[in-house]
Amino acid sequence: TGRIHSPSTARRGPRAEPQPYGERMSIPAIGESAPSFTLPGMVVRRGVRSDDEYDLSAEIGRTVVLAFYPGDATAVCTAQLCSYQAELDEFTDLGATVWGISPQALDSHEEFARGSSLAFPLLSDTAGSVIRAYGVQAPGIGLRRSVFVIGPDGVLRWRHIGLVGLRFPKAETIREQIELLVS
Repeated sequence: TGRIHSPSTARRGPRAEPQPYGERMSIPAIGESAPSFTLPGMVVRRGVRSDDEYDLSAEIGRTVVLAFYPGDATAVCTAQLCSYQAELDEFTDLGATVWGISPQALDSHEEFARGSSLAFPLLSDTAGSVIRAYGVQAPGIGLRRSVFVIGPDGVLRWRHIGLVGLRFPKAETIREQIELLVS
């Protein structure tokens, strides 16, 4: 499944190239290899929380949607991730997996997932290393709401970087981008 099943290590934090706090790397360009990473994450399915480590490089062969969002259980983040949850079956039918990424800890993610009935993995980037690797760090708000579609070959195929924290791409737009990869 592309995940390293190790609940005891899932709480250790991200393993990405360390960057000095506040240093922002550039946003990866369409056609570039997506920055690889491993982050702890959790998913709630049928009422049970499962913690794992999620390794992007282990997902080669399937499309991955990375949805960076600023905060658990905030109004816009809830609307965004709930809209993706509503399309989750269609994403899955197209061979894509969805991962939400934010700087909150796993316990916060669990509360958010349960309260919003989210059934896809929420990854915790408390150190901000993956947020910086994707160039979406934003002073004051932590990160810019962003979505990246990574093809089965590990190459970035589509991206949306929010300039203002209130806008996010519709699930239908993301689905259309995934369809282009499988057609």
